[in-house]
Amino acid sequence: MLITGSFVLLLLIGLAAGVLSGIFGIGGGVIIVPALVYILHFSMHKATGTSLAVLLPPIGLAAVLEYYRHGHVDMRAAVVIALAAIIGAGIGAVVANRLSGPVLRLLFGLFVTGMGVYLIFGALRRLGWI
Repeated sequence: MLITGSFVLLLLIGLAAGVLSGIFGIGGGVIIVPALVYILHFSMHKATGTSLAVLLPPIGLAAVLEYYRHGHVDMRAAVVIALAAIIGAGIGAVVANRLSGPVLRLLFGLFVTGMGVYLIFGALRRLGWI
């Protein structure tokens, strides 16, 4: 099987989600959904449904089934991201345990702020306001 560009991107999204989850305890809504929307151009519904499929065990089957019923889950993407996130979470946990509490808090604040600014400007551009 040839590794396609989108497959590699899905692996990178999963690894990033896993690493950042391992470091900061954050999940799909902060990493996976924006990455699928802005990098792979998924619709917001498909990104949300796919992210829920990745996080199925802790989130619950009902929400994933509803998104799936409407055709908003990409199971291939969900499986690839989930497998990569498992690896990434282990890496992130190792990194986090080597950082002091204040450094971890600072990095988390910078990360969330950066993501917020990125998402706000992206939405403003799509709305045609900037």
